[in-house]
Amino acid sequence: MHGAATVALFLLTALLISTPLNLLPFGLLLVGSSVVGADYLWRARAQARPASRVLFWLAAVAIGLGVLSILQVDGVVSDEGNRSRFVVMPWLVLWVCALRPRAEALWWGALAGLLVAFGVCAWQVLNGASRADGWTNAIVLADTALILMVLLVFCRPPARWGLIVFGMAAGGGVILLSGSRGVWPALLGLLVAMALAVRWRSGRFRFMTLVGLMLVAVTLVLSVPQLRQMTRLTELHSDVRRIENGDVNSSAGARLERLEVAWDTFLERPITGVGIGHFDDAMLRLPECHLPDRSEVRCHLGHAHNDLAEWGATQGIPGVALLLCVYGIPLWLFIRLHRRSGEVEFRGPAAAGIMLVVSYVLCGMTQSMFAHQLSASTYTSLVGILAGFSLLDAARRGATASA
Repeated sequence: MHGAATVALFLLTALLISTPLNLLPFGLLLVGSSVVGADYLWRARAQARPASRVLFWLAAVAIGLGVLSILQVDGVVSDEGNRSRFVVMPWLVLWVCALRPRAEALWWGALAGLLVAFGVCAWQVLNGASRADGWTNAIVLADTALILMVLLVFCRPPARWGLIVFGMAAGGGVILLSGSRGVWPALLGLLVAMALAVRWRSGRFRFMTLVGLMLVAVTLVLSVPQLRQMTRLTELHSDVRRIENGDVNSSAGARLERLEVAWDTFLERPITGVGIGHFDDAMLRLPECHLPDRSEVRCHLGHAHNDLAEWGATQGIPGVALLLCVYGIPLWLFIRLHRRSGEVEFRGPAAAGIMLVVSYVLCGMTQSMFAHQLSASTYTSLVGILAGFSLLDAARRGATASA
């Protein structure tokens, strides 16, 4: 069971964006090992309880409010909001504590996944694609590649910096080829955290080195036409000009329009919203979306392209409060576990968990992270896995100290 769980972790990060299988092999191994090793999971419940209890109640509230919202609008239970994925959080805490897979498998899988994903993206662009999207869509691809980079940096084994730089370059290539701009704030946050966390000379020297590298990167992007095209800076400039002229039929304009629609919907229905999975109903307040054929693409994108706008417009005030809990409770939990670990450096599973939540918050400013099965499942799975490893790490350090 230990070996099967280790393989499952490797396949989780290795296949996440590099193949169309995504989380399927991991899910099959998770279910199989949990059934066969049910007695191990039962005996590990006491050790897992500090984190699993908190995540269980978070999952119960998220799923309960989701079902209530869906029944209120559709009258039938469905999973349009991907809320059933939350059930794996406490399950994976227990699974990790019981079967104790090797944490390095996450790191090796992330490295392999980024390298293969870069190859796939390069092949797509070389064959004429304007933006690489892997096996999902370009925005989700870039956001998930960033999460693998988080695992690569903060779950790192000792003396692997050469491979980390190699993997980070591959991840940066995936983001560049995807043409996604919304991931940039999270990428910047990752680089700053990485520069300040690595114990190499002084913190000021590391920060100035990071600033220098960023200036070089910005200069290259602005001066090389091909890089400027890949990062879609010219398109962004054009979008801003069109918005100033009252034309919102562009990428940036459509996002701004959806934020306005979400705010108006929230004010109109602050308690219930329009229901999970029904953001397109809110778009009907626009004249263009009342046309019989609804040919405007922006009328049926399915979500708000912003976490706060999405949850507020579809679930009202309870949705906003729940979103704060979905991000805030795991963040609080990982901060506590990192302090308990006694880790001097900002690294390890708890540090990775902190950066996971921060990255999702930043990516969620331009994307509805739980409107897509891949990004929703990645978050819930990694929260549970990293919380389980954080508990094991704290217990191991405590045993070593007492000895």
